[in-house]
Amino acid sequence: MKILQVHNFYQHPGGEDRVFAAEYDLLTSRGHEVIRYRAYNDEISKMSAIHAALATHWSRETYRAIRKLLHAQRPHIIHSHNTFPLISPSLYYAAAAEQIPVVQTLHNYRLICPGANLFRNGRVCEDCVGSAVPFGAMLHGCYRDNRAASAVTASMLITHRVAATWSSKVHTYITLTNFARDKFIEGGLPAERLKVKSNFLPFDPSPGTGEGGYALFAGRICEEKGIRVLLNAWQSLHSRVALKIAGDGPLLEWGRNLTAGMRGIQWLGRIDYNQVLDLTRHAQFLVCPSLYHEGGPLTIIEAFGCGTPVLASDLASMNEFVIDGVNGIRFRVGDAKHLTEQIEWLLTRPELMPAFRKAARASYEQNYTADRNYTLLMDIYINAMRSAPVTA
Repeated sequence: MKILQVHNFYQHPGGEDRVFAAEYDLLTSRGHEVIRYRAYNDEISKMSAIHAALATHWSRETYRAIRKLLHAQRPHIIHSHNTFPLISPSLYYAAAAEQIPVVQTLHNYRLICPGANLFRNGRVCEDCVGSAVPFGAMLHGCYRDNRAASAVTASMLITHRVAATWSSKVHTYITLTNFARDKFIEGGLPAERLKVKSNFLPFDPSPGTGEGGYALFAGRICEEKGIRVLLNAWQSLHSRVALKIAGDGPLLEWGRNLTAGMRGIQWLGRIDYNQVLDLTRHAQFLVCPSLYHEGGPLTIIEAFGCGTPVLASDLASMNEFVIDGVNGIRFRVGDAKHLTEQIEWLLTRPELMPAFRKAARASYEQNYTADRNYTLLMDIYINAMRSAPVTA
């Protein structure tokens, strides 16, 4: 099979970029020919504000380039991971003109939330889900804390909703959780076009033993990831268990200053992927205190691959990964006191850890391996190719 992979890279690398690369390696390793079309947000700095805004709605450059590429290469299918902002929905129209089906992975909630993460003012926000006009996002500046930029994003969503782009130009959408699928249906996408396929690990990280005697947080140091909840809980634990924090972000210096006098907290900053995996294998447990609905959290999947149980906030999206009392423990979202209580409960029951670790590893083997992902991905591709062609 010949596949065209499409992705717009953000300025800060993230999970979407890793999944894009992992699926490329997965497909090519199994004999498929994969062509890639990429755009980079660094290019925005070279554009005028008007040009950048127009490109978000429709990119003539993308349309022409994709038409030319499709005409020359004739792939069987297009798999897009992100089109925002530079590639734009013009990708879908170029594909329709060449009658090539499109699969779009929805890594975030952009099509129903201009801010993309259903999060505002420290809490989950679904005000714009299902709204014909996302006034809330424009009023609050949900995209980059900027009302003008939010208005551009919102108008792009409205324009293509009116033009039926989202409902007619994409053959299949992939959501990473059942929760996300339900939200996109609520937001107006056709249910029959939405398939669920979680993220995965491109290789087996191999299980560890958890003998390191510490808890681990790995991720962006920012508000929505729950870093304040995490540190408030550790202040109450009084060094009962060490905490290693791997990652970078806007609240890094704040966190370091807050914990300057505390024992047992180690700030590692940004470290490479293999180091994160090694830390995960040796950790007693991973803490994921997110305040928002994560898409398909790779840190949790990596923890399961390493046989490491996860303590996670009890948001509906997270509950699809962490089964309370089986492969981890849940705590009330945003509740540092409850997180403290759950950690104390776990620390007094070391005899439970082998079963937790076994179940965590089983979760990975059943749901998040490369083989499992490949099977699901091929089913999605084949069904999309069998469907009626989209017309321009």
